[in-house]
Amino acid sequence: MTVTLTEKAEFRLRAFLKSSAAEENQAKKGIRISVKNGGCSGYEYGIEITNKPQPDDIVTQQGNVLIYVDAKSAPLLEGVVIDFIEGVMDSGFKFSNPNATDTCGCGKSFKSGDCSPNGVPCS
Repeated sequence: MTVTLTEKAEFRLRAFLKSSAAEENQAKKGIRISVKNGGCSGYEYGIEITNKPQPDDIVTQQGNVLIYVDAKSAPLLEGVVIDFIEGVMDSGFKFSNPNATDTCGCGKSFKSGDCSPNGVPCS
């Protein structure tokens, strides 16, 4: 499973992790990245802070950030690069996904091949 964080994204995520909630389970605190049905194009990205890995999570680490990816989303996130952009009109995490065959204008959803939007990886 390859998910890459740019330097800016890792820095921003470390800051979120550091400032979030209590000190308990700090060793397991990380981000969960997922793909859900929805958005303009069929799938939308999900990102949240967590300290409770799920049984089927694939766990990787980049720098000081633990990354949890649920097994169902993994094929759709293989090779994704997550950046953090800052602009006058828009700021936030930007996903560059080599599996996406189409993305919507907002950049928060994508389509992958001829798959239906059921979170099922393309064959």
